[in-house]
Amino acid sequence: MSSATEVILLGTSGGPRWRRDRAGVASALVVGDAAYLVDCGYGTGRQMIRAGLGLDRLRGLFVTHLHSDHTIDFFSLLLFGWYEKLEGVERPVVALGPGDRGRVPPASPHLLTPPATICSDSPTPGLAEMTRHLTRAFATDINDRLRDNLRRHPDDLLVARDIALPQDVPFDPDHRPCPRMRPFQIYEDDRVRVSATLVQHAPVAPAFAFRFDTDEGSVVFSGDTGVCENLIELAADADVLVHEVIDEQWVHRQYEGGRTEQQRSMIDHHLTAHTAIPDTGRVAERAGVRILALNHFVPGELESPRWEEAAKEFSGTLVVGQDLDRIPLRRA
Repeated sequence: MSSATEVILLGTSGGPRWRRDRAGVASALVVGDAAYLVDCGYGTGRQMIRAGLGLDRLRGLFVTHLHSDHTIDFFSLLLFGWYEKLEGVERPVVALGPGDRGRVPPASPHLLTPPATICSDSPTPGLAEMTRHLTRAFATDINDRLRDNLRRHPDDLLVARDIALPQDVPFDPDHRPCPRMRPFQIYEDDRVRVSATLVQHAPVAPAFAFRFDTDEGSVVFSGDTGVCENLIELAADADVLVHEVIDEQWVHRQYEGGRTEQQRSMIDHHLTAHTAIPDTGRVAERAGVRILALNHFVPGELESPRWEEAAKEFSGTLVVGQDLDRIPLRRA
């Protein structure tokens, strides 16, 4: 068994868009012969193959929130994984992610007429229910594979569970989507201990950040979030902080300073639910992390020299992430 412990940035693009040169957001933590996946943006399975990660090494899959750019390849890991070593897992992969929001979010104040609600009988499913819906939607394919290709039952390969918040956390999806709270443990095996906390990505809620503690060091994945005290506490003294980033100057240019209601709504979302370049450095500095790895770039092009400006606010090592970058964990 290899003793290497490293973070692999499988895909670094943010937002529900296809990019010519980069895959959607997904990261892996590799601890020896075990792998743990955080988020499943487009191209995740292909990127795992390119990184040399067989799905038979996958133990856990952690979803920060249920926006499509973080989940679009979630179910393909099962459907294609049948043919890419997933059947080699000794026990089902545990997939953990947000539960049901409970109600649709309030309409934007910039919206004059509220939209119709899609799937009003189940408008905000959590990860477990989403998995059941997807299984039903792909029943034709699944039943065929079970009978014609003699594949193992999906329940033997992957089990999806919602993350239950501690009872004392005063979470409300509309009014308190990110109350101050202590990190809490959601998973542990012989390689990692995983903790979670709520972060600020309203109106999508709950939204989580995750911390993985290993014998070789610790890594935190911010998920999508604005500046958030919960994240700073979770990331305290971590070796690596993988943090989303948005170019705030680009936001204003892209949406023409907010000339229309839709443009103003998009500016509001981008600047409150995401973290501007200088703020990523400030967050990492306050948390006292050793390495800040920028990820989930918005916009998705990496040519902008502005990404490097995060280093002005951070005294550690800055990594401007690119697809398939590897960041080793080596505790002194």
